Amino acid sequence: MPMAPAGARRSPDAILAELQQDARARLRVYVGAAPGVGKTYSMLLDGHGLRAKGVDVVIGIVETYDRSDTKAQVGDLEVVPRRQVAYRGVTLEELDVDAIITRHPQMCIVDELAHTNAPGSPRAKRYQDVLALLDAGISVMTAVNIQHLETLNDAVARATGVRVRETVPDTFLERADDVINVDVTVDELRTRMREGRIYRPDKIEHALTHFFRKGNLSTLRELALRLVADEVSDQAADYRAREGLEPPLIPERVMVCMSSNPAGARVIRTGARIAGRLGSRWYAVYVETPAEKPAHIRSRDAEGLQQNIRLAESLGATVVRVTATKAADGLIAFAQREGVTHVIFGQTARSRWELLWYGSILNRFLSAVPDATVQVVPQDR
Repeated sequence: MPMAPAGARRSPDAILAELQQDARARLRVYVGAAPGVGKTYSMLLDGHGLRAKGVDVVIGIVETYDRSDTKAQVGDLEVVPRRQVAYRGVTLEELDVDAIITRHPQMCIVDELAHTNAPGSPRAKRYQDVLALLDAGISVMTAVNIQHLETLNDAVARATGVRVRETVPDTFLERADDVINVDVTVDELRTRMREGRIYRPDKIEHALTHFFRKGNLSTLRELALRLVADEVSDQAADYRAREGLEPPLIPERVMVCMSSNPAGARVIRTGARIAGRLGSRWYAVYVETPAEKPAHIRSRDAEGLQQNIRLAESLGATVVRVTATKAADGLIAFAQREGVTHVIFGQTARSRWELLWYGSILNRFLSAVPDATVQVVPQDR
């Protein structure tokens, strides 16, 4: 089913038609540039519209943050009681997946997709709870801010100076049937902030001069619009494949040169983002040299490598371990064999003397694979 255009919301009739024609549980993700754009309000509005059409809709969890318009929009929608979790002397409230599955509605509204569940919960993250509901045959409407998507983590940190710790893998969006951009202008969002419709009064001025600066919000808004446009492009490519239409003449293949450097996460995210825009398969390639064989690699490097492997896999990469005496030889051989068209390197930490003595991996690669597009990702400060 084609995705709604960027910024558009489908009518309850359209959503109902999709639910009726497809036995598979459907996932609808509302994306916003920042808190306060109206993601939760839009979900609740659509929930009421579906219920009016006869769909069995419940609220699994909604955070109103004491916003009067959002609280009013909850109205008389059925709310499944939250699960109570005792932790360090306090009681935390979490989404009760088991209770929702037992109730088994047609549609469940789940807010705050990037939320980390309380310790001891059956699943670590709320997006995993959503996947459990989908597996049980329950359709879900959920919401997330653009800064919580894993591959955009570095871009958001550079733009806003804020490193978001709670993230959702971009592969989650591959399961989505609809990705809706809930959008308002920068001036409208800042007006909502001044009116106290987003944060408490004591936090307003700090927010307006920091995260909610015009430049920050413009960047986040652009990222949200691009994300939805990329998702539309991906679905168009899927449609072409299903209908047997001609694929692009030259399939793109992306290779990320992965290392044991813990700072390599930025390189991996960049590769995932490029591969997503190209709609291509991508590889995270690690060259195991004699110095980094399991019997010789330093424990710190081994841990950093495993962290990078887990991140790459979570973002949809095919992780490849190549054995070679020199890293450049392994990367060149793999790129030539697989017909790689785009390569992402991390900026080297070697000194000028080391580059003169040992040679540059990048320069060797450019000489051996001249037709590939190469991008070098700067190191984090």
